[in-house]
Amino acid sequence: MKKTNVICPFCGCLCDDLTVNIEDNKITGVDNGCALASSKFLNTERLEKPLIKRGGKLVETSYDEAIESSVEILSNAKRPLLFGWSGTQGEAQCKGVHICELLGGVIDNTSSVCHGPSILAIQEVGHPGCTLGQVKNRADLIIYWGCNPVDAHPRHMSRYTTYADGFFLDNAFRERKMIVVDVRKTESANVADEFVRIKPGGDYAVISALRAMIRGKSKSIPDSVAGVSKSQLERVVKMCKEAKFGAIFFGLGMTMSPNKYKNVRNAIELVDEMSRHTKFTITPMRGHWNVYGSNEVFTWMTGYPYGIDFSRGIAFYNPGETTAVDMLSRKECDALLVVASDPGAHFPKKCLEHMADIPVIQIDPHLNCTSHFADIQIPVAITGVETDGTAYRMDGIPLRTKKVIETERPTDTEVLEKMYKKILEAKGKCTHCW
Repeated sequence: MKKTNVICPFCGCLCDDLTVNIEDNKITGVDNGCALASSKFLNTERLEKPLIKRGGKLVETSYDEAIESSVEILSNAKRPLLFGWSGTQGEAQCKGVHICELLGGVIDNTSSVCHGPSILAIQEVGHPGCTLGQVKNRADLIIYWGCNPVDAHPRHMSRYTTYADGFFLDNAFRERKMIVVDVRKTESANVADEFVRIKPGGDYAVISALRAMIRGKSKSIPDSVAGVSKSQLERVVKMCKEAKFGAIFFGLGMTMSPNKYKNVRNAIELVDEMSRHTKFTITPMRGHWNVYGSNEVFTWMTGYPYGIDFSRGIAFYNPGETTAVDMLSRKECDALLVVASDPGAHFPKKCLEHMADIPVIQIDPHLNCTSHFADIQIPVAITGVETDGTAYRMDGIPLRTKKVIETERPTDTEVLEKMYKKILEAKGKCTHCW
């Protein structure tokens, strides 16, 4: 059996044209998907049964006992942290916010370690963005800055930019130009019309130089800026001015290098400068599948996109204070709930040392590095494969994912709903008021 037009649940592209081959309720192959998509659909390293740590060893338990014990840990914690949420559907993210408010804890998503600085910049100067469909059909100049789509978003170029047909372009492949800006020559740079290699940490200086040149202040620019020659910067400015529709996509090479959110703010203001001559837009290359959705859901419900602290009885937001890495490295939280994420693989050593000292509850379909820190593991269905749900593409478009096979495992939303009701009971709250 084949299921068509399936949405990929891996990266922020949310490619919606996959065909999944199924035999006896097992996925045997994926057509149209990249290597990352195939890996996601065919991954067999699952958390099989609920496990709980007793006497230093993980032993099998029931879902009810795992949920009951999780509720006890979270309810008794003075400063619980609920982290992750980028790999699950919007419905589960809603439950997570409700639980955190009830506990008076802190809820954070993976934005705080990827595109959090982009959000800070957008809060200050706005977001001149557009849909990926507009880029595909109209853009004749693409700039990838501090990102490598060939490896991280393998179908981005073929679906939306370099190799995609465009409705308003006669011969998109030949008309469309591509510039790559990075500190090293990547696979994406190999297919670019212009590769701009900058020195590490030189993003802000190069963006500022481009802004000055666009404003006609070329004489004030030195012969070299952060390793980039003045003549190459002039060439880039010429390409930008001659474009009818330009689109900048930027990644962690910009957001997590020195100057962080100031780089993004400067890049948005560069788009503003270029839009005085032609049409230009800018879009962050969101990596985690539904991390954009977690920002949306958290903002609807609390007013803030990530790092939200309910300990004061109201939503409080201060990145650097209420974000997961900062809290863990300060040894501030005394219990950690991880949903659809893997901080064990990506967080600094100081954070992992504290994770080893506090109770960690993991809700996830897969075995990963965080599993080794977990005192309780609760296996769930894979969103977009074994259960449907709502997710947001990197350009802010919500899509409804499909269930392609059946499973006996509960969904994230079902597990969190049970936890929410039990926390209400434990705290003696009225179910009608909450």
